[in-house]
Amino acid sequence: MQLPALKIGDKLSPLPIVQGGMGVGISMSGLASAVAEQGGVGVISAAMPGIQEPDIAKNSQEANIRVLRREIRKARQKTGGVIGVNVMVALTNFEDMVRTSAAEGADVIFAGAGLPLSLPGLLPEGSRTCLAPIVSSARAARIICQKWKSRFDVLPDAIVVEGPMAGGHLGFTKDQIQDPAFALENLVVEVIESVREFPEGDTNLIPVIAAGGIFTGKDIHRFLSLGAAAVQMGTRFVATHECDADDGFKQVYLNAREEDLIIIESPVGMPGRVVRNGFIDEVNQGRKKPFACPFHCIKTCNPSKSPYCIAKALANARRGRFEKGFAFAGQNAHRVRKIVSVKELIDTLVWEYGQSAAAKAA
Repeated sequence: MQLPALKIGDKLSPLPIVQGGMGVGISMSGLASAVAEQGGVGVISAAMPGIQEPDIAKNSQEANIRVLRREIRKARQKTGGVIGVNVMVALTNFEDMVRTSAAEGADVIFAGAGLPLSLPGLLPEGSRTCLAPIVSSARAARIICQKWKSRFDVLPDAIVVEGPMAGGHLGFTKDQIQDPAFALENLVVEVIESVREFPEGDTNLIPVIAAGGIFTGKDIHRFLSLGAAAVQMGTRFVATHECDADDGFKQVYLNAREEDLIIIESPVGMPGRVVRNGFIDEVNQGRKKPFACPFHCIKTCNPSKSPYCIAKALANARRGRFEKGFAFAGQNAHRVRKIVSVKELIDTLVWEYGQSAAAKAA
């Protein structure tokens, strides 16, 4: 059985697979263009894309805008597929990165890590960029729809609902992460129901994209059977040749055991799922990593109280320097067995989906 296409606004992705945006240089034009070329939605992260620029410490705003603009253009040169940008609401340069993404013609802007209530108002008149907020609850989805409709007379072109098994920063308390009531299966159904009162046009419902812990084609089939229009996957795409991270970063996924995937309290004030290592152990033991903060990248980060700079830690990890950093990862990272091409991964997911669909129909 063939996977259905994904329609976000007037953009059509042949496959209902969105590659998750992973910040500080993990998903840039290399990965995003490869995913889009294979029929999925490729996503560039706008979280500190300029971290390797020589002037990042002195001109972080300009460096990040410059690199985001460059990465979108590079992706466009490599593929005619759907290219999105993930812009965290918590970024201090959120508005600049949204405007840059729209100006460069990004097909979709995905916005989470906060409620993007002002997002539609940041697009220039006539923009064709679609908007997809990322939420962790039906309540958040409903609030966004209500606010956008009343303030801008628009609705989201899609909504991503991210569950507690995702990697990176999570929109849940530590207790909720372990609570079965907050399982992604439940959240997806709740969000789908919550947006039924907000149809696009006369009949079309807002497509809901399930994210967090989705690993196989069988998982894709399960969530599409629940009513999701598509899935978002991040961890699987890290373990590809085209991922923009250093091979040492990818190797951490290959080496990870299930017990290595732990929840930390991030300096930005949110829980985060990471692969435990010596750096994390030292922080947990109270060993603060002295640093200056030239970036001011996250609104909720207080450098005077933070034990380390998360931007520097993630940048070091991207380069494979894990003595000075750590890797974010989804709960299923320990299931990664080898590094493959994006094409091989997507072909596998499509085949697994077909097998699962056929088994259910039998």
